[in-house]
Amino acid sequence: MLSFTQKEISLMKSLNTPAKVQDFLNSLKFNFEEKEETLKSPILTLRALRAHCIEGAILGAYILSLHGFKPLILHLQTIKEDFDHVIVPFKQYGFWGALSKTNHAVLRYREPIYKNIRELIMSYFHEYFLSNGRKTLRKYSKPLNLNMFKKGWEKEENNLWVIDKKLDKIKHYDIAPKIVFKNLRKADKVEIKAGNIVEFKKY
Repeated sequence: MLSFTQKEISLMKSLNTPAKVQDFLNSLKFNFEEKEETLKSPILTLRALRAHCIEGAILGAYILSLHGFKPLILHLQTIKEDFDHVIVPFKQYGFWGALSKTNHAVLRYREPIYKNIRELIMSYFHEYFLSNGRKTLRKYSKPLNLNMFKKGWEKEENNLWVIDKKLDKIKHYDIAPKIVFKNLRKADKVEIKAGNIVEFKKY
């Protein structure tokens, strides 16, 4: 098993608020998985200095856990035509917020101002749409506590597919009854334009 260097430990200790962790996640280049699909552990993500949403979420959750937060991740499930997303819900001052690693202008960090998990998730609903404006978010999972996994997952050399599989199987909640989704208004053209803004270009 790998070990964190003193420099890596010092870095993670310095990221002692959710806002600082989010700023660090934003600084990481986006992992476009050009060679193969990956789900790197926190130590490998730190060393690669790049991450996609679930890699960023797992790293963010781990760093928060070093500062007294529970290492939670949460799955946002969409229709088949769109991509799911994973965020890091955290509770601060009695309210919920979220970390998020994304390459787009939307689906990003949430301040801890939400009374409960559902309220937090609903803040993502109107931002989640395809290029044709169709809104796609349909379910969200119960938060998954990463402490349930075998000790040392944060320094694992292999891909953490076990976390991905557990996240798929954990209880999910419907955003709304199916009838609601038959009459949704599409996102505006200006919203779609904003949604197409990316932080890192693939090539």
